[in-house]
Amino acid sequence: MIKCEHPQHKTKPKYICKESDGCSERKNPGVQDEWMENGDVSLYDDTRAGVLMVFFRELKAADAGTYRCGVNVSHYTESFTELQLDVRDDATFVNESAHLGEEVSITCQIPEEHKVHFCKEDDDHICQNISTSAVTEMSPSSERNEERVFTVSISNVSVRDAGVYWCGAETRDTHLTFISLTTKIQLDLFMAPVVRREGESAEIFCPYDSIYKSKSKSLCKGKCSTRDRNTLNETVREEKETKTDRLTLNDDVTASVFTGTITGLTAEDAGKYWCAVTLERDVNYLYTHLIVIMNEELNLTKYEGDDVSIQCKHHDEHQKCFCKAHEPSMCVKDGVSLETIRDDRFSFSDEASTGVFTVNITDLREEDSGIYWCGSHIITKVHLNVNNDKNKDSSMIIIICVCVILLLIGGFTLTVCKLRQERRGDAHTHTSVQSTAQLPTILSDELLYASVSFQKHEESLSEASVTVSKNELYSDYATVNHRMRLN
Repeated sequence: MIKCEHPQHKTKPKYICKESDGCSERKNPGVQDEWMENGDVSLYDDTRAGVLMVFFRELKAADAGTYRCGVNVSHYTESFTELQLDVRDDATFVNESAHLGEEVSITCQIPEEHKVHFCKEDDDHICQNISTSAVTEMSPSSERNEERVFTVSISNVSVRDAGVYWCGAETRDTHLTFISLTTKIQLDLFMAPVVRREGESAEIFCPYDSIYKSKSKSLCKGKCSTRDRNTLNETVREEKETKTDRLTLNDDVTASVFTGTITGLTAEDAGKYWCAVTLERDVNYLYTHLIVIMNEELNLTKYEGDDVSIQCKHHDEHQKCFCKAHEPSMCVKDGVSLETIRDDRFSFSDEASTGVFTVNITDLREEDSGIYWCGSHIITKVHLNVNNDKNKDSSMIIIICVCVILLLIGGFTLTVCKLRQERRGDAHTHTSVQSTAQLPTILSDELLYASVSFQKHEESLSEASVTVSKNELYSDYATVNHRMRLN
């Protein structure tokens, strides 16, 4: 950024040109008090202060040279100031991510003899200086002269804080101010991951700044840009609904939130999703992770000292995760991955062509038991149970005891069955003997049964009858022989 001051010619048209070209191409804003783009530079003619501001974007080595910053006083008279622009290859690019509602600090380092300049790009790529009120709102900046480190802390970050920031050194000469922006900070915001199971539906909420309510919005798997489109990418505008086979977008301009709903989740839907507000260029400002938990789980039981190999699916070469946690969302939020495990017993091998990586754990310990999540955005739940030697011996003892008890029960059952069979045989024999035995003659025996044989006497011409009273509790026994004599 170059500021050329012409306080005595506030309303006169101003320009900038390169002397090595003979100033044949003079660049001017054309319109006063408004940022205007002219080729690879943007210009602003501030008639209130009499200042021409020139913003060079993405400097190249060919941009170096001597420039003339002037003002047309009349048709025949002009006033200008020469300046030297040197281009060095020392720019720094930093990516920062912050969770919505949390605090983030943006830091850059500058030479000690220069003044610090901090600004944020607007929608036209112009890096606008952050006003005093804005800095106060986001937390005052601090400067430590001994290290020349400049830090701006932004508390309770919102979607309007996302974007590109620049930090650099500001120097001032007579009627000239140079602002060398050498550190570019891309601040992205992210939301808590969306975790759903295979076959379910997922909703991704995208809040946005209310100034963009009339602009079109996009939900993209991967960065939203004309060069990187995905089949699920769709755009919605002004409270309209956009719907494809499995994706529906709704824009609620009252709440300044648009929502993407994906139904019938599959492993292919898992990944990193960006919310974007599409202006003249694509603006990615907010992202979240969609984690799909596969329905098939893995259950492993091992003993202390054993080794185990666990195979995990992935579709992202740069993001593999093996995490011990109660919920898979903790793995993404805390950034826990295999690389962060400081234990030599854990290692992994990757077979990129098959989309599978294998985690190997040696010399298992009882504390290794628990729930693990492995994969990338495609997550498999793994139950690992590690028993110690004592538990192993106890298990063997329990198994032996159960076997002995079962054998005893089986033997006892067979014995009982055999005894019952023998008793049934004895009872049948006893009954046959009693039916043919002579009846007892002692009345005190109180018999509960009697064997009575009825025969018709051959000499009798009448029928014999026997009457038994129902009121008698006990009865003696008698033998009645009735024979019929044949003539």
